[in-house]
Amino acid sequence: MPPRTMNPRARKLNFKESRQIFGRILARMFKSHPWLIVFAIICILLSSGAGVIGNVFIGDILIDQFVTPMIQGNPTYLYGIPMDLQTVIILMAGVYLIGIVSAYLYQILVSQIGQGTQKVLRDELFHKMEKLPISYFDQRQTGDIMSVYSNDIDTLRELISRVLPTLLQSLTTMITALVAMILLKEWPLLLVVIGFLFVILFTVLNVSKRSSKYFIGQQRILGATNGYIEEMISGQKVIKVFNHEEETKEGFDKLNDELCVYTTKAVQFSNILGPVVNNLSNLQYVVIALMGGLGVAYGFISSPGVILSYMQLGRSFSMPIMQLAMNINMLIVALAGGQRIFELLDSKPEIDDGYVTLVNAKEGVDGNPVETKEYTGKWAWKHPHKDGSGTDYVWLKGKINLYDVDFGYVPGKTVLHNITLYAKPGQKVAFVGPTGAGKTTITNLLNRFYDIEEGKIRFDDININKIRKHDLRRAMGMVLQETNLFTDTVRENIRYGNPNATDEEVENAAKLANADGFIRMLPQGYDTVLEGAGAGLSQGQRQLISIARAACVNPPVLILDEATSSIDSRTESLVQKGMDAIMKGRTVFVIAHRLSTIQNSNVIMVLENGRIIERGDHNQLLAQKGKYYQLYTGGKVTSED
Repeated sequence: MPPRTMNPRARKLNFKESRQIFGRILARMFKSHPWLIVFAIICILLSSGAGVIGNVFIGDILIDQFVTPMIQGNPTYLYGIPMDLQTVIILMAGVYLIGIVSAYLYQILVSQIGQGTQKVLRDELFHKMEKLPISYFDQRQTGDIMSVYSNDIDTLRELISRVLPTLLQSLTTMITALVAMILLKEWPLLLVVIGFLFVILFTVLNVSKRSSKYFIGQQRILGATNGYIEEMISGQKVIKVFNHEEETKEGFDKLNDELCVYTTKAVQFSNILGPVVNNLSNLQYVVIALMGGLGVAYGFISSPGVILSYMQLGRSFSMPIMQLAMNINMLIVALAGGQRIFELLDSKPEIDDGYVTLVNAKEGVDGNPVETKEYTGKWAWKHPHKDGSGTDYVWLKGKINLYDVDFGYVPGKTVLHNITLYAKPGQKVAFVGPTGAGKTTITNLLNRFYDIEEGKIRFDDININKIRKHDLRRAMGMVLQETNLFTDTVRENIRYGNPNATDEEVENAAKLANADGFIRMLPQGYDTVLEGAGAGLSQGQRQLISIARAACVNPPVLILDEATSSIDSRTESLVQKGMDAIMKGRTVFVIAHRLSTIQNSNVIMVLENGRIIERGDHNQLLAQKGKYYQLYTGGKVTSED
């Protein structure tokens, strides 16, 4: 099997990477919801503007232009326009109403944008995942990949529906508040606000710098923890059999402790920020009031009302900084999650440069295949010449040849050396050997789950690199030791590899695999829904359904990788009869730990350290008295690699 490694993701991003990821997130948002985003931005701007206008109204307008003149018995004006207090209050009520409605609308809009973008990204992730090569999943923990769909996607939803609107609203509020203070032209009070701005920014940047590494680490450890939990849940039987509960708990405690440390530190720094900035804002409030009072007394501040406006505007200017800082941490986490998401989306898909396809065919007058659109039950390879000189059709027979094949999962580390074998249609080829000898690896290469480094593999005398992978795998059936049943009826699980199979064909396949008897005893027979990968069935029953699935496909090449390892000897003998019927006229590759299942093979390959050290039929290998003889007389063959 290929080496399995933890994927070192969620590292600290530099500015260029953060900008690129942020840009890609925005691009997907605008691509999926362009008009909703435009309307949301307009609503945010209106909401922020209404708040700042309200602050100006309380001080400069209400007190200086209406209350004071009314006390003095003078006419009231709104910036030079004659207006009474009742009218201006109605106008301000309209401004506040616009702000309230805008805030309500943008909350609805950003929620739709966040959930919609989340759906689009999940769709993209799943569609991309279906195009990735097997090697991608071999080298990553399942739980870590699942964490991308749950935790990382959820951080992006938070970014889109909460963080980005808050950032936009905060920036808008700061800009409009600053413009309002500049227009009021009370420079001493403005200098106080700007002075506190630098103090608050210095505090925020220092705290955020320390907290960012903990937020990123939290995301990384969360993925590792999910991967560990998934692995331990799937391996509960093994854990209990080997009394490994304490070691498993220790492993989880170590990850959980690390997650706790990172999360605690992140939350601590995040919680510190609010009170510190809030108290600095309160101090600014007091200083503005004190400076304003002295200014009015000594004549360098124009009026008492403007002091109140600056007190409100100063708070409106400084408090968004705290909101920015609080949300910058979430932005950092979201970008770390975005890095993991886009890493999956950017992973190289399975390359398929094949151009030979599998087509329905009928026999022509000369016995050669003729392509037809109708289903005939006969198949042929359609081999167009790249030079455009024509197209050849070759009957699908199941002839497999390997010539001097070398392969390694990791560059520079070869696990198969100079593998050469010939399998004619109808032959049964068996692989035996110790763990790690390369038996399963050979079958993986036949399906092009991995591509070879040196040598050639030919299917019906066609290089498999020229055959489109989809068609190559349609021509092969595979039964693994590890069964995979899906949440659906028994009938659909058997029909999985051949969606066009009739109910009769499904049941005949189950009878060949000796699965029909126990299936009919299930509550709804073939219509019984299997859940939890067939948790209600025994391991042997699950494997019988898996064998029936391969029988339903009825392929010319069949790969049995420990296909009967979970079936008792009596059932195995019955299944073997059905398998013999399936194997007729087909090329079969068998990996088995029971030598009794491979004694009737046409040829047995004995592998060791990635090399074929012996080959021949059962009697020939016994006569050689080599490795196979030792395995046979020892009564066992080591389990598959």
